[in-house]
Amino acid sequence: MGNTKSGAVSKEILEDLKLNTKFSETEIVQWYENFKKQCPTGRITKEEFQSIYSKFFPESEADTYAQHVFRSFDTNDDGTLDFKEYIVALHMTSTGKTTRKLEWAFSLFDVDKNGYITKSEVKEICTAIFKLFPKDELADLPDDENTAEKRADKLWTFFEKEENERVAEGEFIQGVLDNEVALRLIQYQPGK
Repeated sequence: MGNTKSGAVSKEILEDLKLNTKFSETEIVQWYENFKKQCPTGRITKEEFQSIYSKFFPESEADTYAQHVFRSFDTNDDGTLDFKEYIVALHMTSTGKTTRKLEWAFSLFDVDKNGYITKSEVKEICTAIFKLFPKDELADLPDDENTAEKRADKLWTFFEKEENERVAEGEFIQGVLDNEVALRLIQYQPGK
């Protein structure tokens, strides 16, 4: 996507990222220089992403969750993240507004990318999130959240859907915004 031969980010990508993120031109250029040093090909593979991601969760099993995070950011489904996908991901998970973050969270839970979330997809992602918990934190979880399945069941109840129904993006965002417990259940925050 970028102008990888010259070593500089293309004007087209630079302008697009300035419009769609809160990053300044200087920040984007700095991110690009670092990205090129870490990923000389201009792309990061799923395996490289998993390796980087696992460093943030050294006492956990982060691979499954990292695969889902990667999938949600690989918008063109080519099996790699280019610079633009990487920066948009960074923006959405760090500086983005709550609604934008929930849009991303929806894409994370929408495993088959059909625009809806099913209970089985909720269980799959809750299982991946649950693996992020260090074993010593599991004992501190409430009884109705101390397994991945219980967490998925609890989260599903907030959407007021039957087992075989599905949740659209707007319903997901509103359901999570309306309930702090649901917001907590869709993420893992170390030491909380």
